[in-house]
Amino acid sequence: MYDYLIVGAGLFGSVFAQILNSKGKHCLVVDKRTHIGGNIFTEEKEGIQIHQYGAHIFHTDKEDVWEYINRFARFNHFINSPLACYKGELYNLPFNMNTFYRLWQVKTPEEAKKKLEEQCRPYKHITEPANLEEQALKLCGTDIYHTFIKGYTEKQWGKAAVELPAFIIKRIPFRFVFDNNYFDDPYQGIPVGGYTRLIGNLLEGIEVRVNTDYFKNRSCFERIAHKTLFTGCLDEYFDYCLGRLEYRSLHFEHQCLETDNYQGNAVVNYNEASVPFTRIIEHKHFEFGEQPGTVITREYPQPFTPSSEPYYPVNDGKNNKLLGEYRALAKQYPDILFGGRLGQYAYMDMDDTISAAFTLAQNELHKQQ
Repeated sequence: MYDYLIVGAGLFGSVFAQILNSKGKHCLVVDKRTHIGGNIFTEEKEGIQIHQYGAHIFHTDKEDVWEYINRFARFNHFINSPLACYKGELYNLPFNMNTFYRLWQVKTPEEAKKKLEEQCRPYKHITEPANLEEQALKLCGTDIYHTFIKGYTEKQWGKAAVELPAFIIKRIPFRFVFDNNYFDDPYQGIPVGGYTRLIGNLLEGIEVRVNTDYFKNRSCFERIAHKTLFTGCLDEYFDYCLGRLEYRSLHFEHQCLETDNYQGNAVVNYNEASVPFTRIIEHKHFEFGEQPGTVITREYPQPFTPSSEPYYPVNDGKNNKLLGEYRALAKQYPDILFGGRLGQYAYMDMDDTISAAFTLAQNELHKQQ
């Protein structure tokens, strides 16, 4: 009945479906949730687009991706400039001259560089960092590590920094300018009207069934399409036959407030280990909203369980080895394609997700020429 069954109506599956559909392929998209959009799903409350599964800020340096996605949405000019709160003090992110001035009262790039060098000097002897803590101290020194990295990272991953692998922090970017723009990418913004509208435009003219669990109807779905794109968890597709891949999960606590402005910024991180959430999002600031009320979301990292959603892959040595085994198994099923952050077991920005969907779709079309 269908050329392609796409399991998952998130960004990867929707882009893949749109490209194949535009080339005359008959696609069916199914999703176990009650809505399209996956984790970039937005829902309007109090006239504000709420990022139900955490903040998603589109940014890219890929001109082809920017041109493509602008066919399906108009983007505003939002620039991500988060704040970090530590012991009641607010600091600018990413690490730049505003951060260094607030932390050390240095006023020039030369002073900031000298202070960083002074902070890192006690850790120069560490040639091969054994864990995240050693890596971070070697890269940024004591003050930045304890103020911005240690508590936040330990909350995020649910482990002490000395128990986390060093590769989690490969580098720490420092900017010696007074500029709070978090991303270097030339193209940035939030889709006007929310991400759900964007996904809806991608899926226009394509059959979509939400509230449909692929695994509850697996035998049926296996018969109705020539090929399947699966964007769920790779290990789940194979019934965990080789073992379970590890994830970290999140819990979101949404709150409507009778104030026009709660924190004055879209994203404020909370870096202390004693504060249970990692950040507060105030959604109206993504769209420069002037509504009389506001909606905030507190984001709590938590262990992944079968009843929770997987968000962050744990790409350590053990899991990467298991991932390699699952990928080898997947090659035995040429009519099953895997994509997206769960299907590829990789943390990807939205533009990388779109690029990966481009590549997979073009490869499929090339095979059929």
